[in-house]
Amino acid sequence: MKQEKSLKKKTISGLLWSFGDMLGNQGVQFIIQIILARLLAPADFGLIGMILVFVALSNSLVDSGFTQALIRDQKANQTDYSTVFYFNLAVSIFIYAALFVSAPLISNFFDQDQLTSIIRVLALGVIVNAFSIIPRAMFTKEVNFKVQAKVNMAASVLSGIVAVAMALTGFGVWSLVIRMLALNLIQALLLVFSRRWMPSLVFSVESFKRLFGFGWKLLVSGLIDTTYNNIYYLIIGKQYTPTALGHYTNASKFSDVATQAMTATIQRVTYPVLSGIQEQHDRLKQSFKKIIKLSGFLIFPVMVGVAAVAEPLILLVFGEKWREMIPYFQLLCIAGMLYPIHALNLNILQVKGRSDLFLYLEIIKTIVPTVLIFIVFWMDWGITALVATVVIDSHISLFINIYFSGREISYSVKEQIQDLFPIYGISLAMGAVVYGIGGFLPFSNLPTLLCQIGIGVVLYISISKLFKIQEFDTVLDLLVPVIKKIKPAKTG
Repeated sequence: MKQEKSLKKKTISGLLWSFGDMLGNQGVQFIIQIILARLLAPADFGLIGMILVFVALSNSLVDSGFTQALIRDQKANQTDYSTVFYFNLAVSIFIYAALFVSAPLISNFFDQDQLTSIIRVLALGVIVNAFSIIPRAMFTKEVNFKVQAKVNMAASVLSGIVAVAMALTGFGVWSLVIRMLALNLIQALLLVFSRRWMPSLVFSVESFKRLFGFGWKLLVSGLIDTTYNNIYYLIIGKQYTPTALGHYTNASKFSDVATQAMTATIQRVTYPVLSGIQEQHDRLKQSFKKIIKLSGFLIFPVMVGVAAVAEPLILLVFGEKWREMIPYFQLLCIAGMLYPIHALNLNILQVKGRSDLFLYLEIIKTIVPTVLIFIVFWMDWGITALVATVVIDSHISLFINIYFSGREISYSVKEQIQDLFPIYGISLAMGAVVYGIGGFLPFSNLPTLLCQIGIGVVLYISISKLFKIQEFDTVLDLLVPVIKKIKPAKTG
């Protein structure tokens, strides 16, 4: 019982700090993104979008699945950490050299001459990130997100200030390049300083084989997943204009503020916690079941609601020149509402040591987007239809993830769908009403947005209470003690 309370306290504390990190860090990033979007042209964001896939793949190669292997390994020692550090650093230097040499080829592929210099500067972040992998893994393993929250906030603020200053003085796309590089550099410095960890002069082949034996499958699956998550940047960047890609890039970044942040928050907290009870089958299943339902209850209405208020929100925040991104943003939000559920199910495979199955799933799931993308191009349906394939793929892939992860903890597809469907249905119903009402409100963007949000919140809470959704009471139980602590502070 005492162990159960300790696990619950650790999980809630981690979630609160991780969620605080999400709100603070993503909030700052969001504000900076708004300012830069108003100062720069969509084409500037499009140029960065063209090379995001190369940066993402590079970072996956540097990590090579070792972070998850170290977090899962309850007996990882200094030798293990040092071995992984030296491997990560060596790989990052090799990858930077490869990107430096291939930069002109990438530039020619997109027919954008300035990409050569942009890639050679931005790719330095790959080496910088290698220094932060071990400290971040250590903090995550301890479910210590307090330090990471502070580090991320400081890095976001400082890099944002630099980027805005550069944009105001006419540096254009280089404002975005330096922002990304500065963000990586500041995070790495602060994490290393906060952890005060130094590698030993040792490289253990035995440690490498043991950790890589688990991690290599996650590496390959991560490369596949990263490629398909960023394939739209490649396709739009190649087939259309930098301006069109800029609209998609900002729509993706804007939707990621919510969905990816919440996914990362839930995933990075629950993975070490669930790893700690991986041998307790019944407890693992019940804990996972509660996390899944609570995650859906919080995330589904947010993503559907944001999609419903997209038009007044984007026009108010970014301005009229970004109107073309509205349909892309709406579709990405609907697809993104399921990403945290994807992540949680995939976490189970890692917790149970099934990195082989993790890889197998990623290979299977590449078939769906490949077929969908081929159909869109064959029919020449345009960018909006291309983005719509993300929604279809997200739903189909979820069923695949649920089936295989559910087998590991005896949590069937039917059970999980039954747990999630009421929340899913309520969220979609709320979103449909909010979206419909927006078309009849005779107000400007801000009053329309506020009215839609108010109606959505009241409607979701009312329906949740009417249908006696258990997670509503769970959220209240978590919030009431916090509110009680705040009130005396205010009155005193």
